[in-house]
Amino acid sequence: MTEGKEENKTGRREFLRKGVQASILVALGGVTTLTARRAGGEEYVWQLDPSKCTQCGRCATSCVMSPSAVKCVHVYAMCGYCDLCGGYFLPETKILDTAAEHQLCPTKALKRTFIEDPFFQYTIDEDLCIGCGKCVKGCGAFGNGSLQLQVRQNLCDNCNECAIARDCPSDAYTRVPSVKPYLLNGFGKEKLDIT
Repeated sequence: MTEGKEENKTGRREFLRKGVQASILVALGGVTTLTARRAGGEEYVWQLDPSKCTQCGRCATSCVMSPSAVKCVHVYAMCGYCDLCGGYFLPETKILDTAAEHQLCPTKALKRTFIEDPFFQYTIDEDLCIGCGKCVKGCGAFGNGSLQLQVRQNLCDNCNECAIARDCPSDAYTRVPSVKPYLLNGFGKEKLDIT
């Protein structure tokens, strides 16, 4: 009977020793991750490079946030304020009005406002935007690319392993310094305030 108790004590000691070792390894992994996130004292955040983005739609479905932390942003300095906006209207539409059946956005997040003939302003309702990229794809194909997808830092959890980055077929996700959290294409990007 004492032999069984001795074996049991050894088993518990071994279990505790291995548990402490595992705890130390987990702690070291956390320190390594923290060090990687703050390389050189600088914090990094996830961002989408619009020059690599193919508007595949995975930003809307892969993000752990619901709805996605990826939103369409508008670089107004690039926009032509077109009557026929490729990001707003379905391709080959004949009627240029705000009826839902003519809009490209599935959630009506892109708003169209008349400015003066023939100009319209397009704004994004971020609460409705799901980050599907349909408007961005249309704007790039039939416009000048002023609509772009970006990870909104006020919505992003900045996960250690971004689920969208893992699923992105064009490797468009990267870590950028948190002091410059947005990557935009085109001229006028320094004037865009999306915070």
